[in-house]
Amino acid sequence: MNYLILSSFGQVMSYIGYIALAILILLIMITVHEFGHYIAGKIFGFGIDEFAVGFGPKIFSRKKKNGELFSVRALPIGGFCAFRGEDDDSDDPTAFNNKKWWQRIIVLISGAFMNYLLALVVIIIMFSCYGKTTLVAYKMQDRPSEILEEYCFQERDIILSSNGKNIYLVTDLMNAVKGKEKGDKVNFTVRRGNKEMDIKVELRTSTHFENVEDMKGLYSALGIYYQDDGKGGIKDGGIYATSIKFGFFETIGRSLEYSIMLAGTVFTVLGQLITGALGIGSLGGTVTTIAVTADAIKLGGLRQILNMMSFIGVNLAVFNLLPFPALDGSRVVFTAIEGVRRKPLNRRIEGLIHTIGLFALLLFAVFVDLQQCF
Repeated sequence: MNYLILSSFGQVMSYIGYIALAILILLIMITVHEFGHYIAGKIFGFGIDEFAVGFGPKIFSRKKKNGELFSVRALPIGGFCAFRGEDDDSDDPTAFNNKKWWQRIIVLISGAFMNYLLALVVIIIMFSCYGKTTLVAYKMQDRPSEILEEYCFQERDIILSSNGKNIYLVTDLMNAVKGKEKGDKVNFTVRRGNKEMDIKVELRTSTHFENVEDMKGLYSALGIYYQDDGKGGIKDGGIYATSIKFGFFETIGRSLEYSIMLAGTVFTVLGQLITGALGIGSLGGTVTTIAVTADAIKLGGLRQILNMMSFIGVNLAVFNLLPFPALDGSRVVFTAIEGVRRKPLNRRIEGLIHTIGLFALLLFAVFVDLQQCF
């Protein structure tokens, strides 16, 4: 009994450690984002009142000789860089709204740029140390007599690309064949043994997938073996992941491409939400992000830490540039309009719009987290 209690306690403490590490990853990415704003602001001489790591009550603070306050706050789930005169009019020439409009835009997008830059560096490190994740056709179905062997995957083929586009995820593979008919031939580049070769794969079924998670339809079309678990899922077979390493320059190129692909997933998800292909229940807020990150770290170790850092970094970069009130993208739009009009919009109205947008985002984050609970 004592052993079971100690074992359960150890598991709980271990998972708390994973959660703490997940929070740290999120905090690093948010701090890097705000640091991007800070550095750009310093370059253009913006007045900065405070740079804070975290939210809530201060647990440490220090004021520099130029009046800037650096603080660490109690809640490690955010941060901010407070520019002087950011939301109102001021006579101070260093105030945010008194600076040139194009300088303000650079400051606004610098946070997202720093997120993306750090994510790219992390991806390069991950690919260099562990290789790029690729997909393996683990086991093949019996080949129908009407399909020649040369138009099939072979067992253990590593799938590298299709029609010149690298394959990173199963969704990439699905997009490569989606919308085609039975008998169509699709170009692939595979690594078979120690050799890379170009092959054509004849589809065994049409690929007009009903939804974005129709893995059985994908496997059937490509002739990849799978075993149904009797509950609508897959028990055995299918696509497996492996890793292969490339040379230095190809690693850089593939890292850049992978980061762009991650950015594209944000727009894909938004499109699926709009069309109804993806439900709100598939999303998560801050709590869900931390929980998913903790689970990933538990399963994947350092490699998964790097992967989650890159994923969160790229997503923060893209999400913050969306033109939704309170986000940097919305502030960029307002500033660009001011540059075209040569005069600002009403500051109070703009501030009210951003305040409403912030509350809406917070409520939405809480709502989707609650959705995950129920």
